[in-house]
Amino acid sequence: MVKPPLTYQKLRGGYYTPKIVADFLARWAIRSPNIRVLEPSCGDGNFLIAAVDALIRLGVAKKAIPELLKGVELDANEARKAISRLNSYGVPVSSEHIITVDFFQFCREKLSGHTHYDAIVGNPPFIRYQDFLKEQSLIALGLLESAGMHPNRLTNAWVPFLVGSTLLLEDNGRLAMVIPAELLQVNYAAELRLFLSRNYSRITLIAFRRLLFEGVQQEIVLLLGEKNGIEKTGIRTIELNGIEDLMSYEHTDFSSDELKPLDHSIEKWTQYFLTNAEINLLRRFRHDPRLTLLGVVASVDVGVVTGFNDFFVLNKERRDECGLGESTLPIVTRSAHLEGIAFSKKDLRVNMEKNYPVFLLNPPDAPLSDMATPLRSYINSGEAKGINKGYKCRIRNRWYIVPSVWTPDAFMLRQVHNYPKLILNKTEATCTDTIHRVKFLGGTNGKKLAAAFLNSLTFAFSEVIGRSYGGGVLELEPREAERLPLPLNGSEKLDFKLLHTIVLSKNIDKALDINDRILLHEGLGLTDTETRTLRGIWRKLQNRRHERRHSK
Repeated sequence: MVKPPLTYQKLRGGYYTPKIVADFLARWAIRSPNIRVLEPSCGDGNFLIAAVDALIRLGVAKKAIPELLKGVELDANEARKAISRLNSYGVPVSSEHIITVDFFQFCREKLSGHTHYDAIVGNPPFIRYQDFLKEQSLIALGLLESAGMHPNRLTNAWVPFLVGSTLLLEDNGRLAMVIPAELLQVNYAAELRLFLSRNYSRITLIAFRRLLFEGVQQEIVLLLGEKNGIEKTGIRTIELNGIEDLMSYEHTDFSSDELKPLDHSIEKWTQYFLTNAEINLLRRFRHDPRLTLLGVVASVDVGVVTGFNDFFVLNKERRDECGLGESTLPIVTRSAHLEGIAFSKKDLRVNMEKNYPVFLLNPPDAPLSDMATPLRSYINSGEAKGINKGYKCRIRNRWYIVPSVWTPDAFMLRQVHNYPKLILNKTEATCTDTIHRVKFLGGTNGKKLAAAFLNSLTFAFSEVIGRSYGGGVLELEPREAERLPLPLNGSEKLDFKLLHTIVLSKNIDKALDINDRILLHEGLGLTDTETRTLRGIWRKLQNRRHERRHSK
């Protein structure tokens, strides 16, 4: 299991990004001499060198360091490099101290022998679970299950590395690691968040507004975990601009940064970038019986998965050129094509005139020999290009029949740039999987629902329920979308047509002002301060996403 190399970036004064990060984490975790240090995936020794420097600063002689230091590395060549580097640095380590072994096997053996470490530092590999070697995956699986977790095919290698390291940590130990920012918000890390909240008294997360490593698009956080903290417990988040800020950041007990009560649940940790007051306000509404979860009044499903949009989705010019008019259905392919909170036949016609791809190939479920010549020729052209051999196509009974084609009552944005919304569907169109399909349940009034969706409370929850990635986009999966709370008291007073016009004018704050007064102030009895706080939560987390989009 080879760790992807971190690109060394030279900064002003000759500093290098990985060295700065490693030094910072090692100095924080290693607080006294005679402390036992572990690097669970040491590579060629970046964190080991940082650990040596931290021990030397504490007065430990270089010749005494090998007995305090343990490095684990699966790649024998990388392990030899680490030994050579430390030897050149005057630290007499050998293969007894920097060992070549699978970390999960090492972890199992040390746990059975009740061996633990005072400080664990490192940068675990980011490798998909299905890419593990079989023997590694079996041990990692057992490790996670012993910690009460249920790994799946989305689980990444860094998860069992972090769990194993936590189990190897002494009761009063410290862990400091470079971890993907996915920890904060992805569903496959939900059980990990709960595990960490139960095993660490204090957790500090240091995030960055700019990507640290050029050429490495993975957004990372620095995870600092403390066991057995007695005086104060909880979680704190610190957000820095970039590596320059980390260089000048003084090690303290972080007492100047707000410590927030840790929610011992699988909830996403994005919420901890808010203040205590903001978090408490959201928690007040988490189970408020006056709110209705979207999933109670509507079901949210993915859009159509064609297997190859360039073949199955056509614009008007291409459809007419190939003579496929009778064998297509209308479809929406991009959220940008849904501008208001209603999608009408006129909107569909405008998209068609703009030559957007708005037609889905929809042949009869029949053999090719039974089809009209133009349709048969088009499908044959797809086979000539090998489209039928793609995974999504070849698993079908007939590769050219797109499954699960139905017309939704409404659309919902899957990937959100500014704010989420429901768009009432007044056409026969379906949509691709870049957009969600919504079906109303139990006689739900679609206009009221789409109108009421525009409010500061629902927007604020969308930012902590969904997840965001490097491009500044908020993504809501169907089950996440169904957990969005809606204030529906007073929704009959909303003017759908007016709100649609306001959204088209791109003045969302005006729409929120109207709806917040009716739904939050009058409907729920919120004060002006509480309503402004909810709007502020949404804006704060939205801005945090957008800052990452512009960062370099």
